[in-house]
Amino acid sequence: MKYIKQAIFVAISLFSAVLSANDSTQVDLDEIVIAASRWHQNIHSEPVKVTRLGFEATNSYNPQTAADMLSLSGEIFVQKSQYGGGSPMIRGFATNRLLYSVDGVRMNTAIFRSGNIQNVISLDPFAIASTEVLFGPGAVSYGSDAIGGVMVFSTLSPQLSKTEKPQVYGSATLRGATASGEFTGHAHVGAGFKKWGFLTSFTYSKFGDLKQGTCGPEDYIQKYIVQPNYLVGKSVNDIVTVNTNERLQTPSGYDQFNIMQKFRYAPNQRLNLEYAFHYSQTSEYARYDRHQRMRNGLPRYAEWNYGPQKWMMNQIKLESSRSNVMCDSLKVNGAFQIFEESRISRELNKSLRETQSERVEAWSANIDLRKDILTSLSIFYGAEYVQNNVTSIGEGLDVVTNETSVVASRYPKAKWYSMGVYTQVEWEPIKRLNIAAGLRYNHYLISSDYSTAGYEVPFDEKQKSNAGSVSANIGLNWRPNRGWLMRLNYARGFRAPNVDDMGKLFDSADGYVTVPNPSLKPEYADNIELGLAKKFGTFLTIDVTGYYTHLNNAIVRRNSTFNGSETLSYEGEDCRVQMLQNAAVANVCGVQAGLDAKFAKWFYFNGRINYQYGREELDNGEKSPSRHAAPFFGRMALGFKHEKVTVEAYSLYQGACRAENMPEEEKQKTEIYALDANGNAYSPAWITINLRATYNIYKGLTLNTTLENIADKRYRPYSCGISAPGINFTVSATYSF
Repeated sequence: MKYIKQAIFVAISLFSAVLSANDSTQVDLDEIVIAASRWHQNIHSEPVKVTRLGFEATNSYNPQTAADMLSLSGEIFVQKSQYGGGSPMIRGFATNRLLYSVDGVRMNTAIFRSGNIQNVISLDPFAIASTEVLFGPGAVSYGSDAIGGVMVFSTLSPQLSKTEKPQVYGSATLRGATASGEFTGHAHVGAGFKKWGFLTSFTYSKFGDLKQGTCGPEDYIQKYIVQPNYLVGKSVNDIVTVNTNERLQTPSGYDQFNIMQKFRYAPNQRLNLEYAFHYSQTSEYARYDRHQRMRNGLPRYAEWNYGPQKWMMNQIKLESSRSNVMCDSLKVNGAFQIFEESRISRELNKSLRETQSERVEAWSANIDLRKDILTSLSIFYGAEYVQNNVTSIGEGLDVVTNETSVVASRYPKAKWYSMGVYTQVEWEPIKRLNIAAGLRYNHYLISSDYSTAGYEVPFDEKQKSNAGSVSANIGLNWRPNRGWLMRLNYARGFRAPNVDDMGKLFDSADGYVTVPNPSLKPEYADNIELGLAKKFGTFLTIDVTGYYTHLNNAIVRRNSTFNGSETLSYEGEDCRVQMLQNAAVANVCGVQAGLDAKFAKWFYFNGRINYQYGREELDNGEKSPSRHAAPFFGRMALGFKHEKVTVEAYSLYQGACRAENMPEEEKQKTEIYALDANGNAYSPAWITINLRATYNIYKGLTLNTTLENIADKRYRPYSCGISAPGINFTVSATYSF
């Protein structure tokens, strides 16, 4: 309770500090967002905190991946287990407690895990028109998983010509970076006619092994490098050499390409039909943190790689604004997605290489309707259907004899269904006061067949489970005086257990193995937040939000038994059995604060700070810090912008997480953290100084340069398995027409 009081006290204190200023300028309320209601709305009508990243701002920074793009906001913490990674953390939650939406389509699948994921890198940052982040539960609009927040990605859409003459437009970018020897090439081109148009986008990136900084903890230096070495028909003799290049993190390089194709047909102003095709594929790439695991003084693995990560989506979207008794506007969205991923591992000097491959076929359909009852009263309602078909295969290959065998798959063969209906109301009873409320009912069903899993289970091989969940929200947005804005909101979210929760078999850490549990129930989150904003004239805006989230029936990993035993032989090692269970409650409270200032005509300053404090219960009744509650972090920037030139100095920073404050799950991962004098894992504080410049050379030709981590700090953000880049110079040229 004291932490709740602290969060509210900080928010109210900052609010009171600016309350005394008497200003007649209104807060800018013209920004349009869709994250809260799935419809285009003025942000002043929304009672929740929403952050928006536009296409222009994103491309001026030229982020490497969509995960890096999210970190530009200064309000989202991004974790990486490997260079080809990026797992957002929002308000103390991450992975399958966050929801990803791409052009209105749910990207989360039934195998999104509680551990860190990298699915967001499948999105092409060059093809994203805008990104909105809704903070806190968004279950009424988006269903299961929307507990910590919702990330709404809108990709580029074909433009139509306003005249009889066809409109041709496009953009091309070349970029390079020194820390990884990166090369990226992107191009998109479109053509628009009066009633139809198309857009084609392609991006290719190649990254070498990443170099870390020179000044920092020695614990981040990789001591050994393994070169896999075996001869078919003879023997395995992997070569272990001492790492002589302390900066180079080997192996970490990879490459990726993205394709997007869209067609649009609009026979009149009230009807719009779009088809979209997305495809993304990475190369095989190493999970760098697993390559740092040691056993008997030597690396444990000769190989531990993710296979190519593939994502494909076909989507059809219909939008109609023909008014009738049921609605004034209608959106129908149907999509079919395929996700493929795999894990490939072989222990040092062992001949058996194990590959676990997963494929998810995801079908979804959404219908969203809007009806304006009065000029001050609108109703939004709709329905959603989602089906995931999960196939998982485990295969062993003896690299010496070339013989194949069946090994345990990661998941059983399964199907996951979700059906939901929702309604929301937005009402403006008096000028400058908006009230929003919503309700959703969701039902899910899981059908699993463990006969294909490659191991025996202590329950019926065919399992079915289902449950229903009710979500709700109510909030207000009040502008009591000119220049003021206040948000107060309560929201209840839920997460239905998925196939990863119920059916997974994997090693979570050295000496531990997680086994299936088909009896899980949904977990629920109750969140309350207070947001306050004040604009002083045309030069200063302050925004503060305090929040508290209570997660009940939380699904957490706990010690357990399997087939009556506390241990299980996994990958040749007797491991302690653990199982995901509804065994805890968790509480997270925090404060998000932002400041934006413009002064001396061409200069600006902005800053974001984020503090979150999370605790969850353990088996023994004690409490542990929440794993995904990142330490204090943020971003500050001071810039100059005039006509064709922008120059900005900015800083990224993170507070320390001392050993005594580390989550219990993280204490075991000594291979990825720095160690204190007692040999305990901890995450040191860090800060970087960076400089970027943008220059519009001629018409549509723009040059972007960035010098990152000028002090060449060796640092590793909290929970990351790979260090961030050391000093890094990036340069890109973009031509738009």
